[in-house]
Amino acid sequence: MINSQAALRFRRLGIMTIFAVYFVILVGGIVRASGAGMGCPDWPTCFGQWIPPTEESQLPPNYHEIYAERGYENTQFNPVKTWTEYTNRLVGVTIGFFIFLTAWSSRIYLKTDKTIFYLAVSVFFLVGFQGWVGSTVVASNLKPFMITLHMLLALFIVALLIYTIARSQRDYIAQIDTHLLPAKFKTVLIAAMVMTLLQVAMGTQVREAVDFIAHEHAYIERQYWRDDFPVIFYIHRSFSSIILFTNLWLVWKIYQSVDRKSLLMRTGLSLASLVVTAIIAGITLDRLGVPPIAQPIHLLMANLIFGVQFFLYICLKYSLKNKE
Repeated sequence: MINSQAALRFRRLGIMTIFAVYFVILVGGIVRASGAGMGCPDWPTCFGQWIPPTEESQLPPNYHEIYAERGYENTQFNPVKTWTEYTNRLVGVTIGFFIFLTAWSSRIYLKTDKTIFYLAVSVFFLVGFQGWVGSTVVASNLKPFMITLHMLLALFIVALLIYTIARSQRDYIAQIDTHLLPAKFKTVLIAAMVMTLLQVAMGTQVREAVDFIAHEHAYIERQYWRDDFPVIFYIHRSFSSIILFTNLWLVWKIYQSVDRKSLLMRTGLSLASLVVTAIIAGITLDRLGVPPIAQPIHLLMANLIFGVQFFLYICLKYSLKNKE
């Protein structure tokens, strides 16, 4: 028998960890949108220091030559970009502590459900691997493929965390009444998840193109960036309407079929809000000259949408199991 207080602590810590991972995704998006990815040209130190400098005078006079020899040409100290990237790293380290505490607290399930413990520990090691990928991103001088891999791995880590926490609460989730949902609801939900992943994949390609365009424009004259957008951008933009109507159909069926105060209803309404917010952020990027603030918000919404869809799928799975 699991101590109820220990189980409650695990759930709360797990939920905090999930939100913390989403926060680091947001911070990472801000780093990329602001062009601060190379604000620290080395790793794990920043300009050779554990606490980065605040003024260029604190660096060696020949630091340009030093980093040029290491493969980082045109390295120019910018205190805002340096501290933006350094903050991103600090947040990442904090996530590591959250993940460790989640894994440690999951030991209470060793006698009742070892899978929860093994999943939590796996997430801990994956976060360590994610840290290594982050260092490789810097070492590769921000190659687009490595940046995309870094982001997709974060998405996988969040999904694994969501499943771990949901599994620990499966008895509660199984009580959700879903018998009035249409038979094809699960199929449409799976299709929606696949579409979201495709949209994210296309979005990463658009972001890679935007990064290149931003570099060509020296991160200024944003109002002209759209003129150079690739064809994939227009496919990505058009596909959003299909995603919108698919998810709204899911939310509408939830609204018609479940109790207004249920967890499923709250999750469905959250999904609708996230999809609409993501589309508004996308329209803002398209029509208002790619404002920096809209890029990380758009990225965060995409990650949150998949997370909520995945949680809906888990709820449906455990609920249907209870009916069998």
